Amino acid sequence: MELSNNILAQIVNIIFMFSIGYYLAQNLQWYNYNVFRIISKHKKIKWHFIYFIIPIILFCILGNYFYIYLVIHIILLLLWHCKLDKKLIWTSRIKRFFATYIIFLLISFIILIYFDITKYILFIALLLTLITSYISELIIMKQYEKLAIDKLTSFSNLSIIAITASYGKTSIKNFLYALLSKKYKTYATPRSVNTINGIISDINNNLESDCEIYIVEAGARQKGDIAKISHLLNQHYAIIGEIGEAHLAYFKTLENIKNTKYELLQSSRLKEVFLYKNNEIPSGVSAPITTFPPEVIDIDSNLSGTTFTLKLNDKFYTFHTKILGTFNISNLSVAILIALRFGMKPKEIQELVSKIQPIEHRLEKIEANGKIILDDSFNGNLNGIREAIRLASLHKGGKKIIVTPGLVETSIANNTTLAILIDSVFDIAIITGDLNSKILSQNISQAQKIVIKDKANLNNILSSICKQGDLILFANDAPSYI
Repeated sequence: MELSNNILAQIVNIIFMFSIGYYLAQNLQWYNYNVFRIISKHKKIKWHFIYFIIPIILFCILGNYFYIYLVIHIILLLLWHCKLDKKLIWTSRIKRFFATYIIFLLISFIILIYFDITKYILFIALLLTLITSYISELIIMKQYEKLAIDKLTSFSNLSIIAITASYGKTSIKNFLYALLSKKYKTYATPRSVNTINGIISDINNNLESDCEIYIVEAGARQKGDIAKISHLLNQHYAIIGEIGEAHLAYFKTLENIKNTKYELLQSSRLKEVFLYKNNEIPSGVSAPITTFPPEVIDIDSNLSGTTFTLKLNDKFYTFHTKILGTFNISNLSVAILIALRFGMKPKEIQELVSKIQPIEHRLEKIEANGKIILDDSFNGNLNGIREAIRLASLHKGGKKIIVTPGLVETSIANNTTLAILIDSVFDIAIITGDLNSKILSQNISQAQKIVIKDKANLNNILSSICKQGDLILFANDAPSYI
């Protein structure tokens, strides 16, 4: 009887440990498997208390009565999981993490059943899982990195273009692909893959042997991130777009951001650098530097598209595109310049630019049920949202509605500016989440304010306030853990 009771007690303990392991794994995936970032950068610290810290404290003090709380804990965790808009993805790394964790928990379970040892050994199982997972992933990634380097080395005619910027990396990548892929066998990193591990995986799994141009987006959260990517790729062309305060919470200063972006210049076979014209000119670079955009005149940007004229090789060429936003002229211009470098003709490029389709979630115009939707949910910088608001202001007819959590990983001043911009244009401002709700609410006085903590209610709210002829701008769709 005593043994069976002990087994039941340990099963309860194992279920609990598995639940906090799940919470930890979810956060590790959100924050790129960096425990320090989970602790220091998480915007909803209360989640750590509700789903991790307080349950552990109660586990330690409730003794044999803990199973009563465990039921409550599991229900709360399931409800939390259901409300997440960015749930745990069962990648190979996550599967390895849980396989390791289960092994250590089973060993702990056996020890607890047959030996008189404290139940706190279960926390050692979690700690050992973290350490083992960290070491094994380092070893695995080193092997994967070597495979990726060997694969790149085996290409005899592959040109590599690497792109970084505070804003617009993905747009530049997509515009480049749209132009170059019409003449060359071109491949670009998918979606927003821009970390060293993601790029290594992409090279090993997706880059084909007959590829002629590989376009790579390079992102960073700390100093050295882009240097690792440069040493992996040893790229031929580097594009450094606009540098600004994106991810300022991680880098602390604009100087740190600039220095990290300029790590893209660390390539021994660099042929040319394309640098946003307002960025500081770097020193000690042997490759020629071309600034962009070149001279631009006759800009017309509205809700139907964008028309502009570029000076290329001492001649002016007019381009029309379905892409919205004056800031995209800069992003398009560098794609045009590189297409010229690769031997494409201006007339050919003009035609291709006119056919480029809007990029999903990046100032994408959608017309549905008599309403205009500007989906700018993947844009998180002030200048981009400022332009989206300008375009929204051109709408005549119905109400203008904005849905936004504000700006993430930036200054209070930027969110204050955003609030003033919103107040000058929109009839209704729907503020999502807690992060910036206070600062936005304090500085929006004319527009009707609706603050929602749970985006699950958003569709119902929009259905109740929107009519035909209205415009809705979705600006910076931050995930729920922000």
